[in-house]
Amino acid sequence: MKNKLVEQTEKSTEFLRTRRRSFAWAFRGLLYAFRTQPNIWVHAIATVLVVSVSIWLKISKIEWVAIIMAIGLVWVAELMNTVAETIVNISSPDKHPLARIAKDLAAAAVLITAIVAAAIGLIVLGMPLLLKLGVAF
Repeated sequence: MKNKLVEQTEKSTEFLRTRRRSFAWAFRGLLYAFRTQPNIWVHAIATVLVVSVSIWLKISKIEWVAIIMAIGLVWVAELMNTVAETIVNISSPDKHPLARIAKDLAAAAVLITAIVAAAIGLIVLGMPLLLKLGVAF
C-alpha cells in the first residue's frame, strides 16, 4: 500500500501533466485560428495598437480593466465564431439555409462585440488621445 505522500505526489504530477496538455491544446487552437482566420490578424493588430496607445496615454487601472475586457471579449467572440463555422461545416457540408443563418449569427456576434469594444476604446482613449495630440480644445 502506498503511503499518503507518494499518493499525493502522484496526484500532483498527474494534475500538472493534464494541465500542460490542456494548455497545449488551447495553444494549438489559437495557432489554428492564426493560420486559417484572416480576421484574427485584424484583431491582433488592433490589440497591439490599443495596448500601445493605452501605455502611451498612461491610462488608469480601471481604464485598463475596461480595455482588457473589451479586447478579451472580441477575441473570445472571434474564436467562438470559428468554432461555430467549423461545427456547421462538419455537420452540414452541403449548402443549407440554416447553416448560413448559423454562420451569419456567429459573425453578427463578433460584429456587435467589436462595435462595443470600439465604443469602450473611444470612451477611454478618445479625449486623452486628442489632448495628447493637441487636437482637443
